[in-house]
Amino acid sequence: MEERDYHVPVLLHASIDALDIDPNGVYVDVTFGGGGHSREILTRLDQGKLFAFDQDPDAQDNVPEDDRFTLIPQNFRYMRNFLRMYGVTEVDGILADLGVSSHQFDAAERGFSLRFDAPLDMRMSQSGTKSAASILNEYEEGDLIRILKTYGEVRQAGRVVRAILKFRSEEGFKTTGDLNKVLQPFAPAMKAHKFQAQVYQALRIEVNDEMKALEEFLTQTEALLKPSGRLSVISYHSLEDRMVKRYMRAGNFQGEVKKDFYGNPITPWKVISRSAIVADEEEIEKNNRARSARLRIAERI
Repeated sequence: MEERDYHVPVLLHASIDALDIDPNGVYVDVTFGGGGHSREILTRLDQGKLFAFDQDPDAQDNVPEDDRFTLIPQNFRYMRNFLRMYGVTEVDGILADLGVSSHQFDAAERGFSLRFDAPLDMRMSQSGTKSAASILNEYEEGDLIRILKTYGEVRQAGRVVRAILKFRSEEGFKTTGDLNKVLQPFAPAMKAHKFQAQVYQALRIEVNDEMKALEEFLTQTEALLKPSGRLSVISYHSLEDRMVKRYMRAGNFQGEVKKDFYGNPITPWKVISRSAIVADEEEIEKNNRARSARLRIAERI
């Protein structure tokens, strides 16, 4: 499978330019996927090294034949531990392209897309035991409401959850078709797709523990990056972007910049992109997924 079929990299040149690559440096792409960003980094390296992470076994089919490249088939929340196994304790740059790859959305059997009637899976790593179906069939009412409100920003979460509880008591959730049938009466006119996508997003985030994994990943970047090393992160929804923005601004997830006795800010980061960098109309026309992408860049002080 060619990379362009697997996943079209978003904000490719902007995100790699942001790393300010040293041809002999060490870099990490924590979301390898189809390999588009990694291949671009490799074109800019001479004697440098690139390590990549991806927990999805399908990504291993995209590994380039290059001695400078190493794929680590793990979740990026374990970045520092696995890099230590390769003798790497500091790097020059880290790239993250968050979210779901085009391949995962297009592979019907993975259950990420509401376009197909497929098993309610949504696992990024096939070794995981939790699925969207198990969440819908087993979680308590309060937890389901919390997930839909927090991760999907679903306004009528209580009503939707009551319908979920009713359906699971009578039939039980197995496929995306089951979920779509339950959601259909709640979908606003002309905005049905957006509403369903919010619910799917909420379930996917819960299945893969995405927000906690992102938090754990970000907290490791400060110790791993060399001074002047760059962190380049592409996010696709407000929860991710808010977390990244706050961390780059303040070095914490509250976004509160601490100050010393003289009022000088205490932060490990210099923000390179004061505002998020977004795709231009030409890129969006070629790849609709780029429409929601937000790139933020910071430099380790």
